[in-house]
Amino acid sequence: MSLELEGIGVGFGGVRALEGVSFAVARGQVCGVIGPNGAGKTTLFDVVTGLRRPDSGHVRVDGVDVTARGAVRRAREGMARTFQRPQVFGRLTVLENVLTALEWHGGGGGLAADLLALPSRRARELARRERAEHALERCGIADLAGLYAAELPIGRRRLVELARALVDSPKILLLDEPTSGLDPAQVAVFAEVLASVEATVLLVEHDVGFVMDTCERIVVLDLGKVIAEGDPADVREDPTVRAAYLG
Repeated sequence: MSLELEGIGVGFGGVRALEGVSFAVARGQVCGVIGPNGAGKTTLFDVVTGLRRPDSGHVRVDGVDVTARGAVRRAREGMARTFQRPQVFGRLTVLENVLTALEWHGGGGGLAADLLALPSRRARELARRERAEHALERCGIADLAGLYAAELPIGRRRLVELARALVDSPKILLLDEPTSGLDPAQVAVFAEVLASVEATVLLVEHDVGFVMDTCERIVVLDLGKVIAEGDPADVREDPTVRAAYLG
């Protein structure tokens, strides 16, 4: 799926978090969003995923205006997200956390299948478990499946959240500071996973080197506005970007 933002504006009282933000991400492209703290990056993610409706502008997916659609509908239509602060269910195991992303599909057969433990229900549950286990293996955390998420350090929680975002084969994937708290080995695993994702990816990250190495296109925000966009080489050499962010 392609993603297009046109004239996005968001205000909090007298503060404009986003103002006239417009850019597009082609189907299957990995696009990085960078900028200093307070640039509006997380607010932008909230708008894209439907957690916040903009004061102005439009969000389009494959050319269809989804601005009025809520977060649940967007998720069910193929949009997945991780958060700046990992959002995991601490009292569930790692495997159970990943399985939650598949629950909306229903169990198959309704209440009768639940009560009677029909073969169709058991087969569906087995298929879901296999998908969740594959997602954990893909993210390098299969050995943590039985641990409670609350027991994990932040880096491992990020990988759990990544596995949960991937398990339902998203078409648009938004990653908010995904390498924060990861050690070098985990960052390498994440980079491998990102390279294999068959989705349109929008990535917010403070590790500029990682963004430059992994993204095909970069958008730079400052004070809620797009100040530059283009391929990594062009953005790296942009004097406006260097002055505002790269130094």
